Amino acid sequence: MPTGWCPFCPGSGRVPDHYDVLIYPNDFPAFSVPPPKPAIEGDDLYKVRKSFGKCDVVLYHPDHNKSLPQLSVSHLTLLVRLWRMRFEELQRLDGIRYVLIFENKGAVIGVTMPHPHGQIYAFPFIPPRLEKELSAARAHQSSRGRCLYCDILKKEKTDGRRLVAENTHFTAFVPFYARWPYEVHIFSRRHLGTLSNFSPSEEEALARILKWVTLKYDNLFGFSFPYMMLLHQSPARGEHFYFHFHIEFYPPHRSRDKLKYLASVETGSGAFLNDSVAEEKAAELRSSTPAEEPA
Repeated sequence: MPTGWCPFCPGSGRVPDHYDVLIYPNDFPAFSVPPPKPAIEGDDLYKVRKSFGKCDVVLYHPDHNKSLPQLSVSHLTLLVRLWRMRFEELQRLDGIRYVLIFENKGAVIGVTMPHPHGQIYAFPFIPPRLEKELSAARAHQSSRGRCLYCDILKKEKTDGRRLVAENTHFTAFVPFYARWPYEVHIFSRRHLGTLSNFSPSEEEALARILKWVTLKYDNLFGFSFPYMMLLHQSPARGEHFYFHFHIEFYPPHRSRDKLKYLASVETGSGAFLNDSVAEEKAAELRSSTPAEEPA
């Protein structure tokens, strides 16, 4: 690859010369249609199946040097609508059980292509962490007759100390159960399962709060803040009325010049050690400009 050459930039020959947001087929997909034959044969203990599915790259903007918080709300609304369109397309594919929309941002996350982009994976199964989340939500609905996430949102709004930003349709907060010091979750205020349930005003409101939260991240320490962002939606198949749309951000920084490493306890046991206080981190993010919702 030539130095300075980017396949996502107009003029590369890999993308249109003009685009606003774009779905780009992943050049190195973990899943594909049709899937290749497995490299090995399975048995009763080690089961093997074909890697059926889809892997997309979502290009946020043709400008190589812009990141999500630098995009206008109107442009981010185009992105939200592209997410929705592609989610609905992938949802209709036979054999797809979960569509995960996500972004890895920053070299410390392992990103080698700085052009603003995210990804979409269409899985032939429900990923383990999402399966656990669905199970907890289902159990809460069964035992209490209420949505777990609606209860969390009500608790956070009543308490108020962990809130970071809010608009008509979405609330962002550092959750009481945060595993990363500056972890932020964005909950829809209306009980929604997927992007397909959004109204046009909710699409714009999501774009607006995404810009707001990521601007606060960038202004916190005065540099482009790395993070992992994942959209948690209901699975592509079946009825999951107990689930609630939300977005989770996992930033690796614990301070301006220190990272949160997943060492033995976190990696080996799955138990996160967070030596920060959610209320204090939320206050830092609240005070990080912009103080008002971006236009």
